[in-house]
Amino acid sequence: MTKYIGILTAGGDSPGLNAAIRGVGKAVVGHYGMHLVGFRDGFRGLMENRTAPLEGGQLSGILTLGGTILGTSRDKPHKMPVGGKIKDMTGVIVENYHAHGLDCLVCLGGGGTQKNALRLKEAGLNIITLPKTIDNDVAMTDITFGFDTALGIATEAVDRLHSTAHSHHRIIVVEIMGHRAGWLALGAGIAGGADVILIPEIPYDVDSVAAAIKRRSRGGKPFSIVAVAEGAISVQEQARQAALENKKVKKAKDADVEEPEIIYADRTIKLAQQLEALTGLEARITILGHLQRGGAPSAADRILSTRLGTAAADLIAEGRYGFMVAARGEATEAVPLEDVAGKVKTVPIDHPWVESARRVETNFGD
Repeated sequence: MTKYIGILTAGGDSPGLNAAIRGVGKAVVGHYGMHLVGFRDGFRGLMENRTAPLEGGQLSGILTLGGTILGTSRDKPHKMPVGGKIKDMTGVIVENYHAHGLDCLVCLGGGGTQKNALRLKEAGLNIITLPKTIDNDVAMTDITFGFDTALGIATEAVDRLHSTAHSHHRIIVVEIMGHRAGWLALGAGIAGGADVILIPEIPYDVDSVAAAIKRRSRGGKPFSIVAVAEGAISVQEQARQAALENKKVKKAKDADVEEPEIIYADRTIKLAQQLEALTGLEARITILGHLQRGGAPSAADRILSTRLGTAAADLIAEGRYGFMVAARGEATEAVPLEDVAGKVKTVPIDHPWVESARRVETNFGD
């Protein structure tokens, strides 16, 4: 019997989502002869029964597009705002899944999506997921689609900031996305030749950063580029907040809710002010923000999204469900959702990228 497949995109938008939708769609429809239906705006669209046709011409011309043609949202099946209240809509989603006669639901998203997908699997649905996020912090996969594109954008920004930093003898502090993991700031900092890289995994001492900048100044280099992940934290701040954060995390886990999205700009502003006071150099801040998510996906992300999408179609054809399709070198691997959900892939402090950066005298503030 012909299989019927649903697909949705959830969480933040990311370059490569449309390429992944296309990869899944062309493989399940064109190669395997299945039917495909899209659901708009993530899990909310599935709950509200808002569909988008994805057969025929709908999959043409989307490979190069940024964003997602399906739309997205951060709504969670078990904690969804409905009529002014937060409700568990898992049951409604299960009903709609069966009403459409679906044999599988493909969910494209980051860490939160992996957890929500696991909940739907535990509710009895056949689920396949793909790992998406510019932060590259989804566990059990070599890389996530969206990361390469964002890395290129952030690197170009660091490149461009060198000229103004040099011309005005300034410290330029550039804030790069990544509140739990520093992959993006680390990669862009190395590729862009940043003098200081600050990431969440390595708490920094502002005095150490200032000392490194002053050494550069005394050596005839009166400017510095500081690439800082939005979630980077000082040793002093970490010590002050450790107890409070532990309580918040425990409370969130006990309540089975995700931590709210946090704005970290105040930390970056404070860091720039401190460096200005400690070094006597003028400091300026550039916050890249959502610019890093926008635009057409890179060639690498288009290829990765297509590889993962077609691999998902293969799993569906084989009747293998409950997996995330992970990148493994040039191949793919089906990883059980239980091994992915709730985990974060952070930067090991002895990672080769970190070691290489240290060897070219990049300062990490430690």
